[in-house]
Amino acid sequence: MGNNKKFAVILSGCGVYDGAEIHEAVMTLYAIAKHGATYEIFAPDIEQYHVINHLDGSVMREKRNVLVESARIARGKIKPLKEFNPELFNALIFPGGFGVAKNLSTWAIDGPQCTVNPQIEEAIKAMHRMHKPIGALCISPVLFAKVLGNVTITIGKDASTAKALESLGAKHQPTGHAQVVVDEKNMLFTTPCYMLDATIVDISNGAKAIVSEILKWI
Repeated sequence: MGNNKKFAVILSGCGVYDGAEIHEAVMTLYAIAKHGATYEIFAPDIEQYHVINHLDGSVMREKRNVLVESARIARGKIKPLKEFNPELFNALIFPGGFGVAKNLSTWAIDGPQCTVNPQIEEAIKAMHRMHKPIGALCISPVLFAKVLGNVTITIGKDASTAKALESLGAKHQPTGHAQVVVDEKNMLFTTPCYMLDATIVDISNGAKAIVSEILKWI
């Protein structure tokens, strides 16, 4: 079990199309607690790329803040990412959602030529320097490919995304539900979740699998 191990969870908003994927975020938090570990939640205090109407998919004419929106999932118990101290955590984990590819990076717009938010890049690099585990669900492994380059990761079975990742020097391993790819050298843990056709049970199983695997290494 967790034995007081502590995860930092970084969210990218609230809602699959413009923020954090809510099922993945909630199931990750649940899996951490279920395994006897604890967590703190962070998000960058930045404006969202845009706001999507989740009922019809249209872009809405309003502005929202990634930290404020992420606080919905965190029930208000969240800190701005600039306060993240890697010394205080055993592991870092990123649920997925388009917010990762629109707010934490520009992957959705620019693909392999994307930029990554500097606070996100520094959080990943800091944990990587300390050889502490970093987990990513769904589309989030693109952050590892962009920031670290020569890594082994999975985003499931999507061939075009896999090819884009490999253009950055990453090695992609195809996976199914609740399969976790472990890059032992870089201490990276990835699982596909909603990059595959999925039910909420699949997402729960994926979150449990990645958290359980990370806990074996800390």
